[in-house]
Amino acid sequence: MAHTNVLLREDVDDLGARGEIVRVKAGYARNYLLPRKLAVEATASNVKRIEQERAALLKKEVREKSTAEAQAEQMRSLRLRFARKVGEHGILYGSVTSMDITEALKERGYEVDRRRINLREPIKETGEFTVPVRLHREVIVEIPVEVAAEGESRAEEEATEAATQPDTQVDETAEATMENSDASASQ
Repeated sequence: MAHTNVLLREDVDDLGARGEIVRVKAGYARNYLLPRKLAVEATASNVKRIEQERAALLKKEVREKSTAEAQAEQMRSLRLRFARKVGEHGILYGSVTSMDITEALKERGYEVDRRRINLREPIKETGEFTVPVRLHREVIVEIPVEVAAEGESRAEEEATEAATQPDTQVDETAEATMENSDASASQ
């Protein structure tokens, strides 16, 4: 098996960090790492060029980490809820995937790549789960995810809305009752 040395331009899971020289199979480098610009061949000129860029890379790394930490701090208060059709024993028809979580985060103003959501397998039952989201190599935030039956979540939301606005609903109900009693008395 032919191997080659490559210089990583980006962090690659289970392989190495940016700026490292790693030994990989030639096909992996040729078909995956090089076309995606995750790595360059580890020639003397490329190593020298990367050494010159290292200071800029370190500044970029610090900036990315601080941005990720700030975003993680904002995301700690998030709680995602999904309503899905449910069969017997709380098993979902379908599932909640990393793509669904990405869409829910996007609706709330957070741009997160679905590959950064560490969901080992799709969620296929109701309940509460914690889903780790890797914003940076060193910054991981765990987001609580609640999956409920389609009818239950609406009933809970309506109950919550009723609890927050009891005065207006009581007044409307009392007025409707009074109008009905007036109408029946006049007949």
